[in-house]
Amino acid sequence: MNIEELREYCLSKKAVTEAFPFDDETLVFKVMDKLFLLTNINKELSMNLKCEPEKAIELREIYSSVLPGYHMNKIHWNTVLIDGSVSDKQLQEWIDHSYDEVVRKMTKKMQTDLLNFK
Repeated sequence: MNIEELREYCLSKKAVTEAFPFDDETLVFKVMDKLFLLTNINKELSMNLKCEPEKAIELREIYSSVLPGYHMNKIHWNTVLIDGSVSDKQLQEWIDHSYDEVVRKMTKKMQTDLLNFK
């Protein structure tokens, strides 16, 4: 997966926007203004993803390319090095999980708005 494939996949999800809110290198993807993925466009490709805490630990134990979230809450975030050691399908599943984790924590009203988003 390269940066364009990552962008395309994230933007294909419902109600997702992209921005550079922190600096001109950190690309952030949000669902309904809630952060679910960050990546740096000027370094080796990696992404920070939200993750259920037990699953986050499990993934770190299984995959050497999965690390505690860099500059993030290490209980809820993983940094994934996109170095070819994990398939694109698996990366997409982890992106989906991050998106779903963020949606799951939204208010019921926000979840309803997301369902009705066009």
